[in-house]
Amino acid sequence: MFLSLLFSPPISDYDVFKKEKDHGFFESQEAIIVLSTYLQELLKNIKGLDEKSLKEEFLKLLQVSLWGNKCDLSMSAGADNSQKSDPLLSVEELKPFILVDHMEKLWSLLINKKNMNKQTTRLDIVLDNAGFELTADLILADFLLSSKLATEIHFHGKSIPWYVSDTTRRDLNWTIKQMQAANHKGMSRCGVCWEGYLKNGLWIYHDHLFWTSPHEYCRMAQVAPDLYSELQKSNLIIFKGDLNYRKLIADRKWEFTVPFHQALNNFHPAPLCSLRTLKCDIQVGLKPGQGEQLTKTEHEWMIIGKYGIIQFDAAS
Repeated sequence: MFLSLLFSPPISDYDVFKKEKDHGFFESQEAIIVLSTYLQELLKNIKGLDEKSLKEEFLKLLQVSLWGNKCDLSMSAGADNSQKSDPLLSVEELKPFILVDHMEKLWSLLINKKNMNKQTTRLDIVLDNAGFELTADLILADFLLSSKLATEIHFHGKSIPWYVSDTTRRDLNWTIKQMQAANHKGMSRCGVCWEGYLKNGLWIYHDHLFWTSPHEYCRMAQVAPDLYSELQKSNLIIFKGDLNYRKLIADRKWEFTVPFHQALNNFHPAPLCSLRTLKCDIQVGLKPGQGEQLTKTEHEWMIIGKYGIIQFDAAS
């Protein structure tokens, strides 16, 4: 009964969080202009970049996507969650706060696929927040496609409004339309290009009710075998944000040093990575003593969004 109401007009098109999501996008315009301008300049010379330069750009935009996860309405209790500063300038400044850094492993996976002249390299992004974070994710996806580090990008979002600022199909389409209509050349070019990617099937958006279910992800193969089979087609899955991380490791209070692979509890549809700023009190895969030392120096380090992880599992 409840689900049938959610998918019936007029409530099916109603998002109680729309105003706050849209506000987060508009208040982040300066940062979005910086990113879109940077991307457009980068794409002019993308074919001429050597492998070292390509790697540098990948690592930079990956970190921008990571720290975009700070812009979370559930964290700010609905207050202004916009990105005010230049996200590119803050990359080096924030790097010491990445507690688990597997960027090199991600790079190795993608560049090896590219150098093998693999016909298709599919990358999936399980989205988190709309607003600035979504825009940063789209910037990264555009770079990956344009550099041929990926040949198709699949986005996974919520089928209904969920957890305040979580991304839905409407949020994706709305963001692209706003980019197109912007009175700024870089933003507008991004929007036109992104709409083209969707029309041509280079970007594909999926939604599934599993993402709003209570199940931990190790149950996906049994509860949503169609979604699990879809993810098995991927060469790399990036899970954005805190709630995805909680469900990846079953929202349990693991010891800090428990390996990520173990905490995933046989959830291995494909190589996967978590990009997350820490906003809840669970974390695995730390070095011995690392978590305890952080607790001594900064008691709330796990919940304040100051620290991040780029945590990779190669799958079995």
